[in-house]
Order: sequence, then structure tokens, then C-alpha cells
Amino acid sequence: MQKAFFALLAVTILLWMPSSAAAQSATCSLTIHVDGFRNLKGDLGITLFTSPDGWPENNNKAYFHHGYPITGTATSVTLQVPAGRYSIAVLHDENSNHKLDRNFLGIPKEGFGFANNPHAFLSPPHFSAAAVQVTCPSTETTIHLIYR
Repeated sequence: MQKAFFALLAVTILLWMPSSAAAQSATCSLTIHVDGFRNLKGDLGITLFTSPDGWPENNNKAYFHHGYPITGTATSVTLQVPAGRYSIAVLHDENSNHKLDRNFLGIPKEGFGFANNPHAFLSPPHFSAAAVQVTCPSTETTIHLIYR
């Protein structure tokens, strides 16, 4: 009787494991709309963070970062990511050097923006202010670029 119980338990666990693994690897569509480009030079850089560590400019600590061509005064990019909370920063990298260029006072020379469009005057917004909860099957957010 005890052997039959453990055999049934083992079969139940084995049958349950594939569905659990599939659920963990499921991805959702995250569409990021960016508008307000002042020209079509360079690339759109998108960076996603899952924690405040490195937020918002340390790409080495980002969950994801990549550049995309600019297709007009508004550009949309769709990513496949696991469900979760992501803070999003974007950059209009006009010279395609993969970083936010600043003047001698530290003021950005290129366009930038954050999810939820929080106020960013002398410093970037807090991680939580730019966070978006991504759910399946899809989530969309619109970011308005800021130029100083």
C-alpha cells in the first residue's frame, strides 16, 4: 500500500513538472511606443531593469538593452519578456554611441524618457516611478521623449 502511494505521488509530480516549467518560460508581449523624436538620426535605445541596481544607465546591470532604428517621429517596439515588473528607460541615441551624451554641466544633449512619463528635472526618476507591470498576453506603454 505504501509503495503504491509513493508510486502514485511520483507519477503526479512528473505529470505536474512540465506544466510548471512551461508556465515559468511563458513570455508576454511588451509594446513600447516612443514619440517626440526631434529628428531621425541615430537609434532608439531601450533598457529594462528588474531592480533599482544600476538604474537607469548601467546597461551591465539591466535585464535587457538594445538599439532599434527610428522609423518616424514615433516608433514602436514589441519585446517578448516574462510577466513581471520592469522599469523602462529610453534614449534617442542621435550619434549611435550607446550612451546618453551630456554637456559640460551634465545636462543631457540627447532625448530620453521613462515609462509612465514621470517628472525628471535634475535627476532621473526613482525606479518605482518608471515601473510597468507586464502581464500576458500583452502590455503597452507610451513614453514621450524629453529634450533639454
